[in-house]
Amino acid sequence: MTSRTLPVPDGLDGLRLDQAVSRLTGVSRTVAADLAEDGNILLDGVVAGKSDKVRAGSWLEVTLPPPPEPPSIRPERIDGLAVVYDDDDIVVVNKPVGVAAHPSPGWTGPTVIGGLAGMGYRISTSGAAERQGVVHRLDVGTTGLMVVAKSERAYTVMKRAFKERTVEKRYHAVVQGHPDPSRGTIDAPIDRHPTADYRWAVMSSGKPSVTHYDTLEAFPAASLLDVHLETGRTHQIRVHFSALRHPCVGDLTYGADPSLSARLKLDRQWLHARTLGFAHPGTGDYVEFTSDYPEDLERALRILRGDAP
Repeated sequence: MTSRTLPVPDGLDGLRLDQAVSRLTGVSRTVAADLAEDGNILLDGVVAGKSDKVRAGSWLEVTLPPPPEPPSIRPERIDGLAVVYDDDDIVVVNKPVGVAAHPSPGWTGPTVIGGLAGMGYRISTSGAAERQGVVHRLDVGTTGLMVVAKSERAYTVMKRAFKERTVEKRYHAVVQGHPDPSRGTIDAPIDRHPTADYRWAVMSSGKPSVTHYDTLEAFPAASLLDVHLETGRTHQIRVHFSALRHPCVGDLTYGADPSLSARLKLDRQWLHARTLGFAHPGTGDYVEFTSDYPEDLERALRILRGDAP
């Protein structure tokens, strides 16, 4: 157990204790609430409850649990994980649904890193032990293109490229209804949802988040969009279109209509990382890759077009 003592900054004045501790220490709100219930959080020297309000200038003393052991990478065979491109610096893969980018606490399913290890690929050892070589991520329920660094130089160069927003990332998404205007930009900050740890939301306290979109095809109940990410926040596309009341079809976490999801035979969000382009970390030449829709998303489109039962 480790103890941290720190003042409450002005920007957190009036927040619930569990929310403030989560922001100051990086633990989830659930963990922060558990710490409070166990008497492991003091506010100005007094045991505080999870729903108590904090005031700027007050002192928090938080006794944190030891960090969990990082999950190990296990080589595995993953159906549908396809290598699109491979050289000494990078490997570009087409990620299937139900696969995480890398191991993480609480996730016991397959990972891209484990799948590459199972294929015999050597990945860069840079980065945290459980996510070596990973320079960006896709949600478990999102399919499409990911690039993983194989060399240490490639890892450094690609991390910088994503940070400086020089990577071209285009997604295709089917959202409910018809965004108005049909082509536009969503500029709205994103932060963790105030009450649900597993969700994110448009929040004034969040990080700048910019999404550009263009309607490719309109159906009676939905629209197929080409989406260009200027930033890369967690769940960014899902959060932004949900905030516009046009959630990704099938995305029940962010308010999609379950009856439409069932009609389209979808059990995840209609969201696909379609195109990925960047300056090659070894040569500097621009390279670009495109991924076809997987069968479940293609089938949903056929139903929307009236080409399938």
